[in-house]
Amino acid sequence: MNLITSRLGTGDILLDEEAPDKEALFEAVGRHMERVHDLPRDSVSAGLGRREMVGSTGLGEGFAIPHCRVRNLDRIRIAYLRLKAPIPFDAPDGKPVSDILVLLVPKEAADEHLKLLAEAAQLFNDKHFRAHLLQCSDPAAVKRLFDDWSHRRP
Repeated sequence: MNLITSRLGTGDILLDEEAPDKEALFEAVGRHMERVHDLPRDSVSAGLGRREMVGSTGLGEGFAIPHCRVRNLDRIRIAYLRLKAPIPFDAPDGKPVSDILVLLVPKEAADEHLKLLAEAAQLFNDKHFRAHLLQCSDPAAVKRLFDDWSHRRP
């Protein structure tokens, strides 16, 4: 289990982000990806929004995995965001979301996309991982947790 850890860098871990709703969240992700990875902001935010309209990517327990395909993306990009205040996300348990793992994948990465989603769902469904993640107070600690947890699991 290392698909996430090999693609998640501390520069893509954003803590205490402010976003009053999903639209603002996806705009923030788009701005970040444009600034850090030179990706087209509108393609990222619109793609995440379109995917969310198909069905909520909220998992429950305050976690979500918004994801989409991005045209002309050269490789998978991942970001982790923790919001200052949780937002409604239409999660199955009805709880608002504050912890978000964003997956942006190239059009061609179908198999890898599914494996990443499965790995992320497995991590976020682990109550011990969630508890430890909520205790991380800086990007380096979040990155270490993802790295350490990947070595603990098959």
